[in-house]
Amino acid sequence: MEITAIHIIALLIAGLVSGFVNTVAGGGSFLTLAALDFAGLDLLMANGTNRVAVEIQTLVGVAGFRSKGVSDVRKSLHFAIPALIGAILGAYLITNVDRTFFSRLMGVAMIVMLVILIVNPKKWLHGREVVFNSNRKLIAYATFFGIGLYGGAIQAGVGFLLITALVLVAGFDLVNTNSHKVFIIGTYTLFALATFALRGQVNWVLGLVLGIGDGAGAWIASRMSVDRGNRFVRIGLGLTLAILSVRYLGLVQF
Repeated sequence: MEITAIHIIALLIAGLVSGFVNTVAGGGSFLTLAALDFAGLDLLMANGTNRVAVEIQTLVGVAGFRSKGVSDVRKSLHFAIPALIGAILGAYLITNVDRTFFSRLMGVAMIVMLVILIVNPKKWLHGREVVFNSNRKLIAYATFFGIGLYGGAIQAGVGFLLITALVLVAGFDLVNTNSHKVFIIGTYTLFALATFALRGQVNWVLGLVLGIGDGAGAWIASRMSVDRGNRFVRIGLGLTLAILSVRYLGLVQF
């Protein structure tokens, strides 16, 4: 496979936008998967390669939040551990699926995330104090295991799920939610990436190029106090999801 200058530029731009979007909300990996597809990778290989960029993005995002004094590793680990267990299982299962089936699965995931994007859960999510009794802990751990299962398998759009769970289940405000979110994703992605790499489903060169853009976008987003340009990004992401879902479901070939 020949890597051209156009491929590199496309990956850097997609990574920059994705890193920003993923840090403040979620869904950016759909853009990077499209960019990796454009660079010549099939979806399964792109799914594994994307984890290189996601890991770089989350490491930079965690550092950015820490530089602003927003970090609580101990609390993050409560949710990262069950998500990690789910992610290892999800990554293992997805590496063995048929490529056509995975393409259709991605199409369905894109439609679901498009609906979430339109609903915009951040409008009605508000932090509140919660008491972590045994029942709530059980619900929380089961929820984050399920999210980790999805994140390990597909990753794209997992940010929306984590935001909802961290606010509704854990009671965090949106700023702290984003801090915990990037830590959780960074923790389980490291192990998911290893699973994909062992299966030979990672292109390290393209992943690292993509990671440069992702890291830059994550740093900018984690340091910003407001979500500037959010409407433009949401429209662009929505259009991308609508177009690619049609393609991956096999309704139109292009």
